[in-house]
Formats: sequence, C-alpha cells, structure tokens
Amino acid sequence: MLRGLAGILVVAAGIGAAAAVLHARDVDGPLPIPAERLLYLRSGQAADRLFLNFDALAADVYWMRAIQHYGRDRKSPRIEGRFELLQPLLDLTTTLDPHFNIVYRFGAIFLSMDPPNGPGRPDQGIELLEKGLRHNPHRWQYAHDIGFVHYWHTGDYLQAAEWFERAAAMEGAPDWLHQVAAITRAEGGDRDGARQLLAEILNSGEGYLVSAAERALAQLDALDALDQLAAIIERYREATGQRPGSWQDLVAARYLRGVPADPTGVPFAYDPATGRVSLHPSSSLLPLPQGMRHD
Repeated sequence: MLRGLAGILVVAAGIGAAAAVLHARDVDGPLPIPAERLLYLRSGQAADRLFLNFDALAADVYWMRAIQHYGRDRKSPRIEGRFELLQPLLDLTTTLDPHFNIVYRFGAIFLSMDPPNGPGRPDQGIELLEKGLRHNPHRWQYAHDIGFVHYWHTGDYLQAAEWFERAAAMEGAPDWLHQVAAITRAEGGDRDGARQLLAEILNSGEGYLVSAAERALAQLDALDALDQLAAIIERYREATGQRPGSWQDLVAARYLRGVPADPTGVPFAYDPATGRVSLHPSSSLLPLPQGMRHD
C-alpha cells in the first residue's frame, strides 16, 4: 500500500483531530453542524475497489472523518440522529485497512460510550473489535478491550472474564491479564473488585485506557460518597423526625462540614421531598456504569 507524504499529513491531521475530540468538553460553544450528513460509500468492498492501491490513504481520510463526526455530534444539541454515521465510517475504514489498530480500539470506545457522549452501542464496539481479531488474530489487545467493554458497558461480567482469559492465553499477552480475569470472574460487579481491576489497568501501560480507568475510579468514589450521604441523611431523620430541607441543614447540625461534591467538584443533588441524593445532572461522571448504578 502507498502512503507517501500525503498519507503522513493525513495521519497527523487525524491525530490532531483525535486530541481535539478527547478534550471536547474544554471547548467553548458547539461545533458546527453540517447541512448534509451523507455517507456516499457504505460498502467497504466497493470502496476497496474504487481506491485501488490507495486503500490505506483512503482509510486515513475516513478515520479522520469518523473522528470529526464523533466530535461534532458529541457537542451537538440535537437529540435525534446523533452518531448515525459513526459505525459505517469505522466499518469502512477498517475494511479499507484491516490492520488500522487505532481505529478498532478508539472506535470501540466511541461506539460504547453512553449518551450524550456516544451512541451507547457497546454491541457495535464489540463487533468492531471482533472484526479486528479476525484480521489480526494475534492481537491480544482486542480481546482485552472486548472484556473491558463487557465489564464497564454491558455489565456482563462472565463474558468479560472469558474475554480477559482469552486475551491472557494469547502469545505476548502480559501476566497481569491473568489477575484481571480472576478478579472479574470472582468479584464482577463488586466495587472492591472493580477497583482492583481498574488498578491493574492503570498499571498496565495501556495508555489509551488509563484515562477511562481514572474516570471509572472517580465514578466508584462518587458511588461510595452517595451511600455515605444517604446514611447521614437517615441519621438526621432519625434524630430530628424529619428529613433535612437542604445540605445547609446538615452543615448547621454538624453532620457535614460543607456542601458535599463529587470527585470532579460538582455538588451532589439532593431532593428534600424524597431524601434522595444523586449526582448533579451536570456532572461529567454521568452516566454511571451498567451494573454499578446507585439506587
């Protein structure tokens, strides 16, 4: 395949666009919404014939377009029709270049993210990674990533453990994967087990997963805080015969030192009518992972 200087420039542009997407929440104002949302080629085989020996260069272009589409829709205020081109673009890209590693791995994350940060399609993320495994059967990373998607997005801990075990058995896989598989099988869905798994991922050197693991640990910390706050509210009700009217009541009664906030600094929401405490709708830790929801 021919990549040449033009291909290098496209890759560089794609990497820059990816960085912009991953920091989209720091951008002021929404990205522009295109007047037309068209995908002229939906068949990877047709695209492969069309681009002849320039498949890899075309794959770079479609990957950059997938990144732009994801970033644009992530910032879009629209409710309907968001991310509808993401899966076709990723499928086209990986058909044109079946060994485009970053597309399988980042693409699966984009597809699996819950709304409003993504389409909430972990099934499509898993399908993309399975496609990567078919074309690259020795890449243990894809099997590992399928396990992670199952663990964090579908809540199917048995499937997650099986994929971690499959990854661990592949040539070149690191020893820590055996520990991840064991933790998942033994304690899937348990917060302590989740913390152990995420700690292993943080220490694994899998750079692109580190930020996801850090966010997941912050979510677990928030869940623990929600449980503690619920217990404090119940103690106040037992002592006074009524629920607190606001966080200030608990501060005044010295149950709290100040208005409690989640690990990102956003104050928790409190409903005095029900006594329920939750993450504020503006918290970047929402939505909470499947299987770890707070009742």
